[in-house]
Amino acid sequence: MDTEPPLQLRIFDLNCWAIRYLSKLRQERIGLIGDTLSQEGFDLALLQEVWSERDYCELKQKLAAHYPYSHYFKSGVIGSGLCVFSKYPILDTFLYQYSLNGYPYMLQHGDWFCGKAVGLLVIKICGVLFHVYVTHLHAEYCREKDAYLPHRVVQAWELAQFIQHTAKGADVVLLGGDLNMHPGDVGIRLLRGWTGLRDSFADTETFEGCEDGCTLVPANCFTSKMDLQPFPLGIRIDYVLYKGLSHFVVKCDSLVTTTGIAPGKSIPYSDHEAVIATLCVKRRQEAKGLGGSAVEPELVDVVNEARTEVRVGLHAAERQRYTNGRMAILALLLLLLQAAMGLSSLVGWDSQQPFPKFSFSLLSLLATVVLLVSAVLYVFHTIEVRMLQGTEEQMRLALQALQDKLGSL
Repeated sequence: MDTEPPLQLRIFDLNCWAIRYLSKLRQERIGLIGDTLSQEGFDLALLQEVWSERDYCELKQKLAAHYPYSHYFKSGVIGSGLCVFSKYPILDTFLYQYSLNGYPYMLQHGDWFCGKAVGLLVIKICGVLFHVYVTHLHAEYCREKDAYLPHRVVQAWELAQFIQHTAKGADVVLLGGDLNMHPGDVGIRLLRGWTGLRDSFADTETFEGCEDGCTLVPANCFTSKMDLQPFPLGIRIDYVLYKGLSHFVVKCDSLVTTTGIAPGKSIPYSDHEAVIATLCVKRRQEAKGLGGSAVEPELVDVVNEARTEVRVGLHAAERQRYTNGRMAILALLLLLLQAAMGLSSLVGWDSQQPFPKFSFSLLSLLATVVLLVSAVLYVFHTIEVRMLQGTEEQMRLALQALQDKLGSL
């Protein structure tokens, strides 16, 4: 067994920024991505933000000879944007949609309509069973005042739990995608600490690309320079993470990122840089499970920090629910008052109308709209409160289990 040659796997990961009618040079860039995938011959291509199924079908047709197996994950109103192209047969797929994903009334952001999710593919390569995960978490938008941080922490927790519970039969776990988190953020530390996944950038023997492995860089003509002002070198939010289980060990031989434009071209693939990882998978004699028996004391602090962020989001959601509930009650009282006034006029109790009929009708319409909108938002924020409460309770139980393990050492 130990004399078997190691398996080398080349992974291409990219947030394609392919929004129909909005993304610049979308068709040209999709064609460029297809050409690169055809020429380079990667083993797996993990793509995000392929919002148009038509773009996916064009890529599928173009890449059929080199990547005979592919899958497009559908969710939300406009789709998850997640798709995978593989040289090897896809044995099974599954999609898990995150329970919290922003707010439907934040139309300028649109994350809620995407149905952000994590897609799982089961692939067997040369006798090695891979569980491949591709995901895209909620965007940050404003780091100083990040209203979506609790939602993104919940997504990171659900992603970690999903991997933990679905990867037990795998030989190798592989996660790629736009996590929208800096390497030191609580969400990425929670994800890596809970699952034991390793970062290809931190572990690679050879790196070539942007400094610090950044994937949003000022040199990219599509990147918002205003968003990157606090980060002159750029930020790293796109990752290839991995872990060997059972009798296998994985290491990253090399990692490459693009540096503003596609190699040999005049435009970038996307507003994100592509991440290209070459992984080496070796078989080892001793078995190793998904979760080691040792518990890192730092993980307790990370889970505690994440739980605090969830509590902050819970308090904010409760305030929003209270505000919308109060607005709905006031609008309902106003409608009841108007109904009483209208009824009194009909039975002749009051011969004089206190308001002109047009103003009376307009006020009734306004109160009805406020009642409906407030009621819908009250229900939405009630669901948000329930999800945050559930996650906070899961983290509490996880902390208790971690502390019990540490106490028994």
